[in-house]
Amino acid sequence: MSLHPRQPTGPFLDGREATGVGGTDVVNPFDGEVIARVENGDEAMVDRAVASACAHLPPPPASERASVLLRTADAVRADREHFAMTICLEAGKPLKQARGEVDRAVETLRFSAAEALTLGGETVPMDASAFGAGRMGVVVREPVGVVGAISPFNFPLNLVAHKVAPAIAAGCPVVLKPAGATPLSALLLARVLTECGLPPGALAVIPGPGATVGTRIVDHADVPMISFTGSGPVGWDIARRQPAKRVALELGNSSPVIVAADADLEHAVARLAASGFTHAGQSCVSVQRVYVEKAVHKEFLDAFCAAVESLVVGDPRDEATDVGPVIDEPSQKRVIAWVAGAKRGGARVVTGGTQHDRLLAPTVVDGITPTMKLSCEEVFGPVVGVAAVAGIDEAIDLANGTPFGLQAGIFTGRVDRALGWARRLGFGGVLINETPTFRVDQQPYGGEKDSGNTREGPHWAVRNMTTEKLIVVTVPTP
Repeated sequence: MSLHPRQPTGPFLDGREATGVGGTDVVNPFDGEVIARVENGDEAMVDRAVASACAHLPPPPASERASVLLRTADAVRADREHFAMTICLEAGKPLKQARGEVDRAVETLRFSAAEALTLGGETVPMDASAFGAGRMGVVVREPVGVVGAISPFNFPLNLVAHKVAPAIAAGCPVVLKPAGATPLSALLLARVLTECGLPPGALAVIPGPGATVGTRIVDHADVPMISFTGSGPVGWDIARRQPAKRVALELGNSSPVIVAADADLEHAVARLAASGFTHAGQSCVSVQRVYVEKAVHKEFLDAFCAAVESLVVGDPRDEATDVGPVIDEPSQKRVIAWVAGAKRGGARVVTGGTQHDRLLAPTVVDGITPTMKLSCEEVFGPVVGVAAVAGIDEAIDLANGTPFGLQAGIFTGRVDRALGWARRLGFGGVLINETPTFRVDQQPYGGEKDSGNTREGPHWAVRNMTTEKLIVVTVPTP
């Protein structure tokens, strides 16, 4: 199977594919093959898209918006294999993991439909004050307006769905710039949404450079909200440039895991081996740092390396593949350089650390220290660092010792103690006897510190994409 026979390869505006202004090759990260040439948009196209989007305010009724989302969920599910292959080809994600992303996107669409149907306001007890007697107060939610969305390469379908579907549920039109390396999934989803009844112009998908398309979306006067997932420097720059806008940032992490001496090591090893190397570690919640109590450090490390070495590395189109390529050559070189830097700093590569063509071997580095890039920055590659700790207090200090705070994990046989430890970890989510890579799409997902300023998940995103308006009515005395 290849790309969908009706795969859009140009900007999607006003419900149809438009002619762009120059093209970009979309390349399979595994073998360098050009799988499509996608035409880009420009600032003028953004202006046109925003004008079309504004025409869809106020939005159609909630029941209609929910119906569009539910029909789209069914359509994506029915065409699961084409969507999965698109993700596999453009992102290099192993096919079995790409299918999982499609299934999650279907759930994101359905959860968003549920939010559209249940989004409501509240009454205010005006007569609780003597001055409010004879009045009734109602708070209603209204769409914030056009949402400008910018999505990353690593989840080219589901992270697009996490921006577009809640916006539709909230009644907000969307102008989206997908990642330059992976625009095809977003364009295909836009076509399906339109075919399932989304009014033409309520969603525009405009590929193109961040410096032109992305900047114009961010700076456009008629776009009151930006939803951005990507690198910290870019995200925080958007927030600084647009202090009057609502800017929702979901950024990076250096995901830590604490393994206590009383943990079920077999369970911990199995979960960590999978979670550290899914999509070659290219997830902001991919396991990156593991702090293990000294009493079980050697036992854990031996079992963990054996599990990592059993992972199948290869062509992401192969059903057996667990680990595919890192997205591009500069990223591959950076990951290799960081591993080399850790070795120079005294750490030991226990397994992996090699490269074959475009594939990096799943790598475990023991003896990481807080100043190594493998510890204090986001590696975004198939590398997990391990360090032995004297106790849980030290592990918590090390886990908290980076600028990031998205999700963390704890493995222990004492959940009661873990609840107390979780309160001391400065992260938006703490997973007990699970890895920080775990996410279901209805949960509140987001971080603290440099990891962002928002919570995704349809329930929370929809509320962030709406404003509250108080309406007070004077009620005649009976």
